[in-house]
Formats: sequence, structure tokens, C-alpha cells
Amino acid sequence: MPGPLFRRGKQEVSGKHRPLGPPRPAQRYKRTREVLGATVLAARLRPSWSAPPPPAMALGAAPAAQLALLALLGTLLPGPGGAGISIHPSKAIIPRGDSLTVNCSNSCDQKSTFGLETVLIKEEVGRGDNWKVFQLRDVQEDIELFCYSNCHKEQTIASMNLTVYWFPEHVELAPLPLWQPVGEELNLSCLVSGGAPRAHLSVVLLRGEEELGRQPVGKGEPAKVMFTVQPRREDHGTNFSCRWELDLRSQGLELFQNTSAPRKLQTYVLPSIDPHLEVPPIVEVGSRWPVNCTLDGLFPASDAKVYLVLGDQKLESNITYDGDSVLAKAWMEENEEGTHSLKCSVSLGENSRRTQENVTVYSFPLPTLTLSPPEVSEWTTVTVECVTRDGAVVKLNGTSAVPPGPRAQLKLNASASDHRSNFSCSAALEIAGQVVHKHQTRELHVLYGPRLDQRDCPGNWTWQEGSEQTLKCEAQGNPIPKLNCSRKGDGASLPIGDLRPVRREVAGTYLCRATSARGRVTREVVLNVLHGQNILDIVIPVVAVTLILGALGTAGYVYNYQRKIQKYELQKARKAQEEAALKLNAQSTPP
Repeated sequence: MPGPLFRRGKQEVSGKHRPLGPPRPAQRYKRTREVLGATVLAARLRPSWSAPPPPAMALGAAPAAQLALLALLGTLLPGPGGAGISIHPSKAIIPRGDSLTVNCSNSCDQKSTFGLETVLIKEEVGRGDNWKVFQLRDVQEDIELFCYSNCHKEQTIASMNLTVYWFPEHVELAPLPLWQPVGEELNLSCLVSGGAPRAHLSVVLLRGEEELGRQPVGKGEPAKVMFTVQPRREDHGTNFSCRWELDLRSQGLELFQNTSAPRKLQTYVLPSIDPHLEVPPIVEVGSRWPVNCTLDGLFPASDAKVYLVLGDQKLESNITYDGDSVLAKAWMEENEEGTHSLKCSVSLGENSRRTQENVTVYSFPLPTLTLSPPEVSEWTTVTVECVTRDGAVVKLNGTSAVPPGPRAQLKLNASASDHRSNFSCSAALEIAGQVVHKHQTRELHVLYGPRLDQRDCPGNWTWQEGSEQTLKCEAQGNPIPKLNCSRKGDGASLPIGDLRPVRREVAGTYLCRATSARGRVTREVVLNVLHGQNILDIVIPVVAVTLILGALGTAGYVYNYQRKIQKYELQKARKAQEEAALKLNAQSTPP
């Protein structure tokens, strides 16, 4: 299990040892390595005998009990005759800035000089006849230590490697691109400052908690470790980080590690196609028309920016998102004629897609349609004329085939049937390959009447009493005449409209008067209601007249038949006489 976390600045280090400070220049011992000279080097080339090493020295200042143990080992383990030197521990690894106790044991069988040779600051903290204990303080870097012995005019040495470990001061994932296209390779850099020994130091690239790769930390300050990944759509918004690991388990310690601050990756997909822009190719000056711009296949579509620009004017757009699609809607208005450029741009990540359409803005007013005069009396000549702008052609209803042009005219003799007639004029203009039409209408008013004719006010009505009928009497004219119908004798009003039921009291002869500013006309309307004796008085004469007419018809038929027979007989006799005369003439002629 990892040890407790130690906090250094903003980083946390897991392990059992205390955090180590920044490197300081090594304090050199008064004697340097050169003091050993050729003698030390020569001694390293000769074999030497070493007494069995005492137990490893503890870190820090040696307590009294530990020094006593070292002294006991020095007396109990004298070497055999001859020269020999040993060093204990034979190797060690300590945190940077820490202390180390080193035992040098001499096996010479006579009085000799021996000690510890190092450039570090050392302090002798214990001795015996054939051993010495030294304490090294504030060790900052890896170093090789030498115990030496001068015995029988010969020098022998024993060495040990002292390894210093310390944690990286800083680990950082280099800044990521603001946006990364999905599927394109991305190089990530982990920067590690400090840390030793580098042979045991590595860097792991993390995607969230997932390990994507591991590489050793090389030389250099800071050391840069490169990784290559291929981001996916699902990596959008995912945190990436670097974690250093100092693995000292092979040295009897443990695995230390710390992770950098995460950086969030934003991935995107922008299709290679251009946006689809919907806009009418021609529009009229001063009119407003909608514009739509869409693009599909975006990810994440909600982060896409859409801009609609007419000429150099940015339009206010309403943008909506649906899955992987974006739609921008705007209203356009242009008051200057000519061809204008409309652009749509969709941006996502560090790229954008654009499309452009040309819009022709035109001015084409309605044609001018005039009636001269617009209100005339019946049987007056009216002139109808339609005029449009140059370059356009007009068509006036009612005109015969004439060459197309910007002007058309017709004349008519207005009658009552022409009242409230609509005259229409159509103008056509070709713009950017398309034909635009404009229409104008005018209504003609004809002054006539007043009129009361058989069609609108029948003069005779005969109904059965108790039946349901509708009496119609309407005056015609412009201006609309006022109608008044009263019964002769008592002045009762004619019951115009629904009679439900018909009563005998409404029977009579009525005089109807239609009056307007143009004059007055009158008409008699007779209303007969059939009931009781009144019906016999009417039926008997009708039957009698019918019988008389039938008899007269029969007599006429017989008379005509007899005349035809007589005529036929006469023609037959005349023909016989002619044939007899021909025979007589033929017999009297001599041969």
C-alpha cells in the first residue's frame, strides 16, 4: 500500500519518506577526490580482503546504542593477518539532504592508518582499534564513498555507491490545443522538472483514470516526454493529465507518484461540405424575406457559431440545434437596387465552412391603371389606360392583340351592365432570368336608372289563399333608387318578401314608384288571391272558353280536310280532260 501523501506546494506525493527540498550545491569536503591520487587508483586495482560487513547504519545521527554495536562488531571481527578494508553498507539509497552513517573496518594485523575518503562533509562519531564510524550530513547527490587502509606500506580501499533520490518538483501536461479534430493525431507533452534517480523515474499519460502510455524520463531540465494519441468523439470534455512514478521497490522502498493538474480536451467534427443557404434569388426593394442556413454532421453542434452577412452587414440570427445539425434563421431587408452578396459561415473549433449566394434587389412598382372618367353616365365613352416602367410590358384585359410594350389602352361605351366592372392590368418584367408580375385593378361606376322592369318586379301575381309565397319587387339603378309601392284606394303597402301564409286581404292593384337623383319611374303590380266563390267565378269562364275554343278548333279541322279533298278531285278531273284532248288531236292528224 502506498504511504501517506506529502504535500509540496500544489503537488501531493505518495510515499513513506518526507518530501525532499530543492537541490543545493554540494558542499565540498576540504579534501577532494584528487587527494587519493594514484595511490587510491592503484589500490582499487588490487584485490583486498574485507571483513564481513556490520549491520547497515541507520539514517540520521547515530544513537549511542548503535555506536556501541558498531564498536562491538569492530572488535569481534578482526581480519586475519595482512591488509584489508571493508565498508558498510556496501550500497545505500537515501532522500536528498538526509544523513548516512558509514562504517569503515580495517583488518590490518598491525597499527595502521585507515579512514573514509569523500568530498562530503563527514563527522567521526565512533571508533575502535580496527573500525571507525562516520556520519555524512546533507547529502545532495549520488556519490561513490571510499574506505582506505595503509597497512604494511600498502594501501587498500573499499567503495560503496550512495544513491540519492528525490521527487520531481513539478509535473505538467503541456497546454492542449483549444480544439482538436476527431481522428487526427495529437502529440501530448509531459514536462517533468527534477526527480532522481532517473533510471527509476517514468511518466504515465492518463485519460481520466485510464493509462494510455508510459515512458521513462530522460535527461534535461525540464525533461519532455512525448505521447501520441488519436482523439475520439467521446473524448470531448475528457481530462488528460501526466503522472510521474518513482519506483524504488527494487531498492527496498516503495512506489512514489504524483499527478499533474488535468487539462480538458475539446474534440470536434466539422464536415467537409459547405452550409446550405436558402435565399430567394431576386427580392424587391424595401421588402423583408426569410433566409435559412443549415449544416449537418457537426459535433458538438451546440458549440458551432453561425454568421449571416449581407454585403458588409451582419444579420441578427435565430440559431437552433438539433442533434448534429444547426439552423440559422434571419430576416433580410435591402433598400438599394443591385446585386448583393449573402454569405453564411459556420465555425467550429479552429475551422469554418462558408457558402455564398447572390441576391438581386429590384424596384418594380405597380402599373398605373386609370379610368377616364372613373364614374360616367350610361352610354358615355370611357378610356381605360395602363402604363408601367420602361423595360416592362403590360397586358390590359379586353384589348385585342397588340405589340407588347409599357403602355396599353382601350375605349368602351359604358352601359348599365358595365356598372361595377373590374378592369385589370398585368405588368411583367424580366429580372436575373426570372419574370416578375405586378397587377392593378380598377372598378368602373356607371350612373343609370331608376328602373322597374318585369324581371325585377313582375306586374301580375296570382296565389292560392293560405299558401306560402315570396313576393319580389326590386328597383334597379345607380344611385340605388328608393322604392315605394301602395295599393290603389286605401294606400296599403305592397307586402314585399315572404308571405306565410297568403291572405285574401293583400289582394289588389298596387302602384310602385322608384325614385333616385336621376328621376322616377312607376309600375302597376296586381296581386290576386284565390279563395271560395272567387275560384268558381274564375274556373267556369275558363272552362267555357276552353270548350268554345275546342269546338272552333274541331270545325276548322273538318273544313280544312274537306277543302283538301275537293282540291284533289278537281286536280284529278282536270288531268283526265287533258289526256282526252291529246288522244283526239292524235286521231285527226292525216298520215
